[in-house]
Amino acid sequence: MATPKPIWRGPLRLALVSCPVALFSVVRGGSGLHFHLINPKTSHRVRMVSQDAETDEEVSRGDLVKGYEFEKDRYVLLDDDDFEQARIESSTTLTISKFVDVASIDPIFFDTAYYVAPDGAAGRDVFVVLREAIRKSRTAALSRIVVARRERAVAIIPSGTGLVCHTLHEQDDLWNAAPLFEDLDDVKPEADMVALAMQLIERQNGKFQPDDTADRYEAKLREVIDAKLKGEGITQEQLSQPDRGSVIDLMAALKASLGQQNARAPKKRAARKRAS
Repeated sequence: MATPKPIWRGPLRLALVSCPVALFSVVRGGSGLHFHLINPKTSHRVRMVSQDAETDEEVSRGDLVKGYEFEKDRYVLLDDDDFEQARIESSTTLTISKFVDVASIDPIFFDTAYYVAPDGAAGRDVFVVLREAIRKSRTAALSRIVVARRERAVAIIPSGTGLVCHTLHEQDDLWNAAPLFEDLDDVKPEADMVALAMQLIERQNGKFQPDDTADRYEAKLREVIDAKLKGEGITQEQLSQPDRGSVIDLMAALKASLGQQNARAPKKRAARKRAS
C-alpha cells in the first residue's frame, strides 16, 4: 500500500530528550465524487485562467509570486529567500512546551490532523517511551510548528501505536458563541426529564465504528449518476418535513421513545431464546 509523503521533518523534543519525526497528512485526497464546471450549451469544461487585474493578460501560475499589500494597490513582493529568512525554531523543531488534560481542550479548537511517526530507526525507542508516557498520563503535549508559512499551536496525542498532531485554531479564528446561547442561561432542565433522556442514551449507547462516518448522501448521488448513465430514473425518497413551529410535550415524547425501545426488546430476547 502506498504511503503519504512527509509534509514536515524535524526533531520532537522534550527537555533534553529528542527523536527525529516526520509529519504525514491524515486525510487521503482523491476519495469521493469530483465534479467539473461545464458549459451546458456545449458540454465542454470551463477553463479557469489567471489574469492580470489591470491588463487582462493571461499569466502562468508558475510565474506568480506572493505580495503583501502595505498600501492600497501597492505591494511588497516576497520570494522563497524572503520566507527562508523568517524561519524560527518551530520551523525545524517540534518542542513540547507543556502537557495539559486532553479533556481541557474544547473540541472547537481542533483543526487539521497529522500523523507523527519516527523518521528512521534511530529514534524509535525514544518515540515509544514518549508515546506511552503521554498515553498513561492522559495528557496532550502542546507544541508549535510552522506549516504552510504560518506558525500553529498543536496538540499531540497518542493514536494506536503512533502519535497524532492536531493543529489548533487561535481564539481570534473562532466566532464568539455567547450570543448564540445567551437565551439558555435561565433555562433549567427538570431532573426527571434528564433522567429519562439518560435512559435513552444508555439504551442507544454503542461503540464508535469507522463506518459511522460513511457519506450516505454520496452513495445516493452515485445511484443517481448511474441511473442517468443508463438513461433511467430512480424513485426519490420521500422525506418528512419537520414542523419547526410545533410545541411538543417533552415528557410524553421521552416516555414514548422509551416505550418504543421497550417494545423492541422482547422480540430480541425471544429471538435469542429460539436460537438457543
